Amino acid sequence: MKNNFPENEKAVWILKTKGPQPLIAVAEQLNITVEGARFQLLKLASEGIVEAVTVSKGRGRPQQIWSLTALGNQRFPDTHADLTVRLINSMRDTLGEEALQTVIDATQKVNITRYTQAVAQAGNLEEKINCLAQARDAEGYMASYEKEGDGFLLIENHCPICAAATACLGFCKSELETFKKVIGREAKVKRVNHILEGARRCAYSIIPDKADKK
Repeated sequence: MKNNFPENEKAVWILKTKGPQPLIAVAEQLNITVEGARFQLLKLASEGIVEAVTVSKGRGRPQQIWSLTALGNQRFPDTHADLTVRLINSMRDTLGEEALQTVIDATQKVNITRYTQAVAQAGNLEEKINCLAQARDAEGYMASYEKEGDGFLLIENHCPICAAATACLGFCKSELETFKKVIGREAKVKRVNHILEGARRCAYSIIPDKADKK
């Protein structure tokens, strides 16, 4: 997902992708002065989009940590949320859980095929994860990856189907299984952060399976 926010609201994007940040960190990422960043954040706070909490660390001066409010998070759309939830509930009520699971399984099959094609030209595990992150980012998940120890972390800062996933947890289970299938036997995939459990993002630890290389 591209950063399409106007210049005076780029702090919203930063807080979404980086999580809660101190004022000086926001200023550095905006490449403006601390006072300029404070002015932008205070304006956003007056609109209910961001908020700050004061945190004391040791003997130093208390520090203000800025984060998005619920209203701020709504700036990042949950695709067709109301309609999707109604359709899920209607299917569950009229056709039952088994029919709903059939739809989830069919969707998973399509996703596995699409993502497998997306990573087909990858030469190694890191390239494969990068291709997968790009595919997910194009779908609105604000996805990226980073190295972490001996492995990698696939990060999704936004869930455009959050309402659907809340109404039916099978979507989240399917997503994890899809990643496992696409990455294959060369690595173990584990969800370590989950938006539906209160985390600010979903993240997946991907660790090379050394046993598979023997």
